[in-house]
Amino acid sequence: MRPIDDSPLSRDGKVLILAYDHGLEHGPVDFEDVPESADPERVFDVATHPAVTSLAVQKGVAEAYYPAYEEDVNLLAKVNGTSNLWMGEYDSAVNWSVEYADEVGADSVGFTLYGGSNHEVEMAEEFRDVQEAARDHDMPVVMWAYPRGQGVKNDTKSDVIAYAARQAMELGADIAKVKYPGSKAAMEHVVEMAGPTKVIMSGGSKRSDREFLESVEAVIDAGGAGLAVGRNIFQRENPEYILDALEEVIFEESSVDTALAAAEE
Repeated sequence: MRPIDDSPLSRDGKVLILAYDHGLEHGPVDFEDVPESADPERVFDVATHPAVTSLAVQKGVAEAYYPAYEEDVNLLAKVNGTSNLWMGEYDSAVNWSVEYADEVGADSVGFTLYGGSNHEVEMAEEFRDVQEAARDHDMPVVMWAYPRGQGVKNDTKSDVIAYAARQAMELGADIAKVKYPGSKAAMEHVVEMAGPTKVIMSGGSKRSDREFLESVEAVIDAGGAGLAVGRNIFQRENPEYILDALEEVIFEESSVDTALAAAEE
């Protein structure tokens, strides 16, 4: 694996990726609660918060907005993605090359792989090309490791999530982004299965401050490196508040109570 501790993707070995590929993956529904979040410039502004180690976006957003933020934001190029209008078996189109992502200024790349899909073989082959090109450009690789499709009965089971983390490691990902398996003990098993690949949690749907932070705390306590989060940031009226709290939990390894108190201050 490529060490990420000295890369723009991490800070002190920890990771907080602000994911903003939702406009493609989920559509306008994710912006309804906070309509301003549909404006990429607002989210790029949020990404300048010191807790954010990288911002993950698709090609068009990167082209249009990143040049104005390249001094303040580390760019993660999400190189594949498919709209929610797609109704077939889980798959994800490769939308830009690593070489072009490097030209745009990306510091790292991200790739979704749906283990268990009927298209898993093709996606794994596409990941091979992305991973090896990223090595040529000295860019870390984050796998969105999401078991989904006809081969998966329950993608929230802890052993399925552990398998996803192992798959990410076996295929050469530097970081595996996985669903939270439900407990610290289960997360410890996921981290163990990933070996040298760092494990981060997917933020998922918006939850209360405390519930969300408690899951992040469990990930850190289990040896995880952090999280990649979108809706639990940009769907809040005050995203800076939750980022202040996340900075405490992830980088200072503070308790949730301490983090919430610090954010209030």
